[in-house]
Amino acid sequence: MLYYFFSYLDRVYDFPGAQVFQYISFRAAAAVLTSLTIALVFGESWINFLNRKQVGETVRDLGLEGQLEKQGTPTMGGIIIIAAIVVPTLLFTQLDNTYILLMLFTTLWLGMIGFADDYIKVFKKNKRGLPGKMKIIGQVILGLVVSITMYFDASVVTREKNLSEKIEVAAHHSVTEHFTRFGESEHGAIKTTIPFIKNNEFDYANLIQWIGPEYRKWAFLVFIPIVIFIITSISNGANLTDGMDGLATGTSAIIGATLGILAWVSGNIIFADYLNIMYLPNTGELTIFISAFVGATVGFLWYNSFPAQVFMGDTGSLTIGGIIAVFAILIRKELLMPILCGIFLVESLSVIIQVSYFKYTRKKFGEGRRIFRMSPLHHHFQKKGHPEPKIVLRFQIIGIFLAVITIITLKLR
Repeated sequence: MLYYFFSYLDRVYDFPGAQVFQYISFRAAAAVLTSLTIALVFGESWINFLNRKQVGETVRDLGLEGQLEKQGTPTMGGIIIIAAIVVPTLLFTQLDNTYILLMLFTTLWLGMIGFADDYIKVFKKNKRGLPGKMKIIGQVILGLVVSITMYFDASVVTREKNLSEKIEVAAHHSVTEHFTRFGESEHGAIKTTIPFIKNNEFDYANLIQWIGPEYRKWAFLVFIPIVIFIITSISNGANLTDGMDGLATGTSAIIGATLGILAWVSGNIIFADYLNIMYLPNTGELTIFISAFVGATVGFLWYNSFPAQVFMGDTGSLTIGGIIAVFAILIRKELLMPILCGIFLVESLSVIIQVSYFKYTRKKFGEGRRIFRMSPLHHHFQKKGHPEPKIVLRFQIIGIFLAVITIITLKLR
């Protein structure tokens, strides 16, 4: 909204300083500060409201150190994160941008699903919350909306660098010269980036070449399921990671900052030219959204760090996971998620391995056996006697390490 207001002032009245809103860097910085402020100010008010309403977490005794002390801690704090993301996005982005609209829909849609789950748990006193099938259906619907929009919306395009130009570095060229080094804009929803591979653009349609000459017409049959799988897995991975004070929040902030860098270089033709990567017109606006996301998660960490004054609940965990997944898909970096979201991945795998092995051994030996002392993985280390703050900090250090590797893939190929 402010973007349009100051653009009007600059265009009609030549208002001094109004032109600064044309710069993505300025609006991204403003989004960070605004989201951080909202999270800090609104967060305290929301926590006090939750305390008055006695919206506390019900904790099962699993024999973990300090676990029972969390009993009664306010939950549904994800509302803070959602508010701190949506408000700056509405203020500082171009709201006619397809990518921004998809991110807003993702935030509100998954926030609504997570809120329903928390509401049932807290107010209806049903510990199971929203049935798992309903959550999956909600994530599948989101995947359908994102993939169909990307596939059919004419504004979703890519510009790949001409193969003859790939070997030349041209940071000193003019913007016009940079444009000439890229091919014509083409509808590129089904193209993505393969890490560590030179000339690393990959077309999902190639997976069904065996169909025949008309295979590209059926590319959506591959693209849509892949998008649904990525959104569902990462969203649930973030949900499983949210088991310690500040773990999911801090990890998500690191991932968000990394995605912001990837969006910045992918949406800027000069950086895309220099790094020999796919140029994605109109994705620069996503830098502003992800800046708000980082500010929101860092601001929420103020209250969620050990000992937590509030938990995000499924309202927050499902939302931040979905945001990360959809954002990565929009900037065609979803194949980097196993690296960047490595924490989410191992947390999910630890649960899958634990459950599968327990069922297998119970069927074979008549007694279920476990590989980990407890899953998800962070509880395994807690069972081994490691203090919760140390586990969280070490996981976040690993998250930074994975983020650096992810950024390195821009040139290491």
